[in-house]
Amino acid sequence: MTQAPVAPPPLSFLEARILGVLIEKEKTTPDTYPLTLNSLAAGCNQRSARDPAISAAEGEIQEALESLRSRLLVLETYGASGRVLRYAHNLGRVYAVPAASVALLATLALRGAQTISELRANSERLYRFDDSSSVEAYLQELATRNAGALVVCLPKQPGSREHRWAHLLCGEPTLPANPANGEIEAGGASGDLTRRVACLEQEVAELRGALQALRPKVESPDPPATST
Repeated sequence: MTQAPVAPPPLSFLEARILGVLIEKEKTTPDTYPLTLNSLAAGCNQRSARDPAISAAEGEIQEALESLRSRLLVLETYGASGRVLRYAHNLGRVYAVPAASVALLATLALRGAQTISELRANSERLYRFDDSSSVEAYLQELATRNAGALVVCLPKQPGSREHRWAHLLCGEPTLPANPANGEIEAGGASGDLTRRVACLEQEVAELRGALQALRPKVESPDPPATST
């Protein structure tokens, strides 16, 4: 009897962030990859292209690296210099996913949940997808893996046209108990109000047009018909 694949245990948020940074820098700054601890900390704590932004201490990052190394998700090397310890990711091999999927997982780990359109744009420097349908195809593969899903399609937000996707490297994402609260409520209410105002403006414009068409008839009524 064939044993079903077992999903690996979930990562911590910082471990996922570290992997995302290593994957990103491998493509965007290949001359400095593998990364030193200092470079890795700078990538984890940078303010641009990160959601949420964090301020992790090097000690925390070192501890997370040890956990990732024990699971073969991170490899240590001294590089060409042989003096400074550097770190490289091994996510594609451990999870047995292609380069396109690695790029999507890294983008989700770095920037949070995103729509297909956002994922295609934000992952362009890591992997160039032909179109949005190819992004969706890779996401569907990641969501239906026999070894355990690595992404999930989230419920559509109020006022949003597209579903967002989130990674499952850290387990199931935490969703608001009531999506009508807080920031989502503000965004959803704002979008709903905008649509209602637009509809009302259109109705007013149509009524004005109808009144303009009736005005000549009201101001200059047809003369009564004469009997013969």
